[in-house]
Amino acid sequence: MPRPQKHVFVCNQARPAGHPRSSCTEKGCKTVSDEIFRQWQERNLFGQIAVTASGCLGPCNIGPSVLIYPDNVMYGPVTVEDVTEIFEKHLIGNEVVERLQAPADIW
Repeated sequence: MPRPQKHVFVCNQARPAGHPRSSCTEKGCKTVSDEIFRQWQERNLFGQIAVTASGCLGPCNIGPSVLIYPDNVMYGPVTVEDVTEIFEKHLIGNEVVERLQAPADIW
C-alpha cells in the first residue's frame, strides 16, 4: 500500500453518560465516522487517504472531532452533513474548511 497523502482521525471516544468531559460518542460521532468511512470507500481513496477511528483527540467540548494530518487541522463539531464538504474541499481540493475549524485556543 502506498503512503497516504493525508490521514484522517475520527474521534470515537466513549465515556459514561454524565461524565464531566462528555465524549464524542455522546455527541454523535458514530454517524460521522460511518459517513467518513462510507465516502472514503465510495470515492475509492484508499491509496491517497488513510482513515482511522481513534480514541480521544482532546477537545471533547467541540466533538465530534476530526483531525487531518499532515495538515495539522482539527474540525469540530462535525456533523454528517459536513463530511462531503470536508472530502471535497479539504481532502481532495486541499482547502481548509474554515467554518469547521477548531478554535485556535483549542488546536
